[in-house]
Amino acid sequence: MAEIVKQILTRPVQLADQITKGADDAIQFKPECLELQGKTKKLAELLRQAARASNDLYERPTRRIIDETEQNLEKALGLVDKCRTRSLLKRVFTIIPSTAFRKMIAQLDNSIGDVSWLLRVSAPKTGDDDIGYLGLPPIASNEPILCLIWEQIGNLSTGSLDDRSDAATSLVSLARDNERYGKLIIEEGGVVPLLKLAKEGKSEGQENAARCIGLLGRDQESVEQIVHAGVCSVFAKMLKDGQMKVQALVAWAVSELAAHYPKCQDHFAQNNVIRLLVSHLAFETIEEHSRYAITKRKKMSIHAVILDSKGQSPRSGGSSGGVQHDHEDEKHVALQMKPVGGLQAETQMANVVSDTMERRTSDNKLNTAVCGTSKNVKTLSLNQGQNQQQQQQQQAQHVLAGSSIKGREFEHPDIKAEMKAMAARALWFLAKGNVSICRSITESRALLCFAVLLEKGQEEVKYNSAMALMEITSVAEDNTDLRRTAFKPTSPAAKAVVDQLLKVVTDANSELLVPCIKSLGNLARTYRATETRIIDPLVKLIDEKETEVMLEAVIALLKFACSDNYLHVVHCKSIIQGSGVKHLIQLVYFGEQIVQVPSLILLCYIALHVPDSEVLAQEEVLIVLEWATKQGHMMQDPQVDDLLPEAKSRLELYQSRGSRF
Repeated sequence: MAEIVKQILTRPVQLADQITKGADDAIQFKPECLELQGKTKKLAELLRQAARASNDLYERPTRRIIDETEQNLEKALGLVDKCRTRSLLKRVFTIIPSTAFRKMIAQLDNSIGDVSWLLRVSAPKTGDDDIGYLGLPPIASNEPILCLIWEQIGNLSTGSLDDRSDAATSLVSLARDNERYGKLIIEEGGVVPLLKLAKEGKSEGQENAARCIGLLGRDQESVEQIVHAGVCSVFAKMLKDGQMKVQALVAWAVSELAAHYPKCQDHFAQNNVIRLLVSHLAFETIEEHSRYAITKRKKMSIHAVILDSKGQSPRSGGSSGGVQHDHEDEKHVALQMKPVGGLQAETQMANVVSDTMERRTSDNKLNTAVCGTSKNVKTLSLNQGQNQQQQQQQQAQHVLAGSSIKGREFEHPDIKAEMKAMAARALWFLAKGNVSICRSITESRALLCFAVLLEKGQEEVKYNSAMALMEITSVAEDNTDLRRTAFKPTSPAAKAVVDQLLKVVTDANSELLVPCIKSLGNLARTYRATETRIIDPLVKLIDEKETEVMLEAVIALLKFACSDNYLHVVHCKSIIQGSGVKHLIQLVYFGEQIVQVPSLILLCYIALHVPDSEVLAQEEVLIVLEWATKQGHMMQDPQVDDLLPEAKSRLELYQSRGSRF
């Protein structure tokens, strides 16, 4: 930066020196030239001062101001050169207006004001400096807001921590008020000092920096520039080591950036942000939450593991000739991983948590036992002092690993709730359409956390958890591997999620209704034939509910009844048994247009897969389908055009056969 600024300043300084020399040789307008010389000397002195302070100069206003100063000096040099000519003929034909010098002096005064302002705004500040309003430089007369942005970014770059926090507050106000101002803050280099404040500042400064960065990320181009500036690594460090109030704002900012630029999802994932967010989500939801928590147990010395498997302590010096790994000890660890925060151990959710943790830990027991057996001879060669030293090192590592979350339990409940809400919101947007991140989330304890929070969390936490589940299940719907691993019917966490989704849909009086309906529909291909409790609540929602709710319920039922679902016949029969046909006929005839077409498609699937149903004959579904063939707006849909003739044909076949008997 310093070398670039020096190069920028070289030409203006040379021009100022030429004007100073040329004014001494002036023949015409000598007094005016000397006045120009005085202004130029003052400007040259400021330019040299700027060159000496090149390390501290703020580049963006420097370029603009020096470019305009250079143009003014070139004009002044041309004016002085006209006054130096000795040829009588040239002097006769050279016309110099009387106003030219006044105008030129005014422009040099403007340049002096601009460079003086640049030096003030770029000067390093100490804690004793009073950074008041620096005023507008002449260059900002046409765009005063740009100057204000320069001033605040300058303060953000060189001020004390308190001054930098105040500058970030001003930038937050500007970014919130106007999207264009936010773009100017990015273009004028405000992101890097904001990230520096986020790393080095006090709590309030970090909050302001995180809030400002979240507000700046309003479009793809802006977020891309913010990501390239290094926001992912900075936010990851803050999520690990920052205060919880700051971390909540960071999580919110992550959600904003991911919402406006999905390509940044992988950048955050590469910086371990997913695991950190899950850890915040799981804090006081379930004690142990991450698959990484299991590996901490395996970091014990091999000797300690073998002795522990025999129920002995490393200090006892017991024999380690056995190879049996203590199942009860692993089970005890798993049972300690129980839900907290108001949930009782005897509740169903507590049993799910314990069962899930026990299943996860049991997968590692065989490897641990084999590892202990293969290396027990070498382990016995370690003396007691070495074992104690290893234990001390492990304890130190454990304390170090937990230092970033120390004291979280003493935070105010509102801050804890806000942290969970923002962590869920960030996971919501990070998971959207991203298979690898969804896999990472489902491999952790996040699904279990979402299930607990849907039941016990505050309203915002519930909503963000529901939206996160909606996005995860949407990805799983299109990805067979993710669907089979994360939402297999035997998974306790998946069961807990489905239970909570079904509870919301059954109650049918919550703002969580739509995302929960979508999530159940996304999982339509994961349910077994014996899972009969899903259809009825969805069918009830298509009976005189809000249009959006009815639409989503119909779309969810479509995923159960469509031919791609292996159990489509079973599900279609369940819809018929739940009186769904009657409600669908009402929607086809009298529903809003946005609901009519999906309802007709669902009716076609039912007629196609269960054409011999007596209910279809009683409800005169064939007449409904014939009426639909005459509705132009319905037949324009390609899916209706394909399904309706086939469904009508099969229904005619079975019903006409039934009429003969």
